[in-house]
Amino acid sequence: MRNTISALIGIGSCLLAPGVNAQESNWRIFAEPFVSTAHAQDVDWQKIDEVLGRKPAVTGDVHRYGFPRTDLMVTLDGVTIKPALALGGWVAFKPAHGGVMAMGDLVLLDSEINPVMLKMIASGLEITAIHNHLLKASPETFYMHVAGHGDPVKIATAIRDGLAESKTPLSVTASTAPPPAVDLDTAQLDQIIGVKGQANGGVYQFNVPRRDPVTEEGMQLSPVGPMGVAIGINFQPTGAGKAAITGDFVLTSDEVNPVITALRTHGIDVTALHSHMLNEQPRLFFMHFWANDDAIKLARGLRAALDRTASTKS
Repeated sequence: MRNTISALIGIGSCLLAPGVNAQESNWRIFAEPFVSTAHAQDVDWQKIDEVLGRKPAVTGDVHRYGFPRTDLMVTLDGVTIKPALALGGWVAFKPAHGGVMAMGDLVLLDSEINPVMLKMIASGLEITAIHNHLLKASPETFYMHVAGHGDPVKIATAIRDGLAESKTPLSVTASTAPPPAVDLDTAQLDQIIGVKGQANGGVYQFNVPRRDPVTEEGMQLSPVGPMGVAIGINFQPTGAGKAAITGDFVLTSDEVNPVITALRTHGIDVTALHSHMLNEQPRLFFMHFWANDDAIKLARGLRAALDRTASTKS
């Protein structure tokens, strides 16, 4: 088995070499799942779980660890924001040559940004973006995107030590309470948005993939939802059929202004526009939004915006 793994890794290294032609690229696509599987078998996931103090959500070969800011009470327009709506920090680990590729989005207060950043960069992690997602929230929250490539335990340790400079909860207490109900017509929301959503912590969430693959440093970012490159849309019920919505559209440059126009035409505020990564292909922009209104009305506005993107629809 070890010889098989070594051979597959060798094949992958050749396929990832500079100057590959189209035929070689096709072979890369063919070989990548086998190489990824080989690397996944080499990763000591239990050790990473122990370092980070939690279990991941596993999708395909990606292990995604959540770091929700359950310690914060953030309000906006009279809405108390649930962690799953806009306070859900995360880090995803994907097996790659030389260990893992790690990407994450951490939720921080302004006073926490630089202490966390200094600890991260001292441990060899990259900071790829720092920005807001929302406007007028109290307290204000900011979002630090991080990336790393290499030994998974060292990366996990760097993440843990960096977050220790903030008040992000690093221990997980199992809850015995049933999850909050999502008092919305979720079947109609599914139909309008065009994909199946799922309830998470009292929030109804959608991940809408783009049709074309996204790569970072030549590696395909898949599955797209766990790796943060699917369009994310979240609905939090606010009573009487209304919902607060937020999330981010994942856009190419030519889609940015058509989506802005569609959102504003339908009464949805655009709250941020920025990058999350440094070397992705195609170049992507992430647009965040906010509204609190009739959920079905807002879903139709979001659908109008989605129709201006190269995204999938069931």
